[in-house]
Amino acid sequence: MTTTEIAIDAIRGVTFGPEARFQNLTMMPIIRDEDGCSDYVTLDEALAKEWAEITEVNDGGQVSELKIIVKGTAPVLLLDGEELIGAKQNRVLNLTILAPAQRTTVIPVSCVESGRWRRMSRTFSSSTRTQFAEGRAARMRQVTASLSVAGDRSSDQHDVWCRIADKSARLNSPSDTSAMSAMFEKVESGLDDFVSAFTPLERQIGAVFFINGQPAGLELFDAADTWRKLSAKLVRSFALDAIDRQRRRAPTSDVPAPAVFVAAIASSAASSFAAAGEGDDVRFSGSDITAAALVARGRVIHLSAFPVGVV
Repeated sequence: MTTTEIAIDAIRGVTFGPEARFQNLTMMPIIRDEDGCSDYVTLDEALAKEWAEITEVNDGGQVSELKIIVKGTAPVLLLDGEELIGAKQNRVLNLTILAPAQRTTVIPVSCVESGRWRRMSRTFSSSTRTQFAEGRAARMRQVTASLSVAGDRSSDQHDVWCRIADKSARLNSPSDTSAMSAMFEKVESGLDDFVSAFTPLERQIGAVFFINGQPAGLELFDAADTWRKLSAKLVRSFALDAIDRQRRRAPTSDVPAPAVFVAAIASSAASSFAAAGEGDDVRFSGSDITAAALVARGRVIHLSAFPVGVV
């Protein structure tokens, strides 16, 4: 079975649990029959136990690339959109990567702090969030286009900054360095309420999210313990958009069947590329969908999908 077929099978095989709702954000949990365990560690775990470190690629630094040095014996999972804090400026991961054990891997990133280029620390720390979902969706489309045309994993950095500036203005969260983190900090207590409302279920491996009754995105992992460790970061990502859209559009109680969104992903055109770390990077493109999956060790480690053009 090809990596593309593995990704499509994973999407088509999802099973949903009971709907959960808080304010204008709805979550349809994805449940697996068996509670599998991962054979890698998350970035938070690796950094906390000093099994890995992330630094600038060199003393001068490069906006679009960092490097992770994995010292431990297990690979490290870095999540698409995961925010890295410190060094010369804060960045987010351009895609999900399984960084091999006991190796140094260059990782493609985007800057989310345009007003700083000075060293605050030698290494990066992880944060409690990923980039807001609307920004992740746009950047995913850009990286897919970059892979198809140029064979690299670049984002449109100007667009990334513009989306941060626009959302920061709407949320009234100015920052001296134009840091994305400021908007999350401004509504931190509200985001924590969303996290508390969407606690992981037994055997949950992902979810489909809806904002104001419209599909906002899908997250799927290979193991329930991975979802438990990373779900709060992802909920904050969608919750920030939910808070933003409360001010722009009236919420609705009508939520379409998640199977419709899933079917749109599975029927989109798919291409496979060598991953930045272990495995393959499978990209889905359609007129109304963008998605990416990391397929490694014979399975989908992580898959994200977003609708195109929903604001």
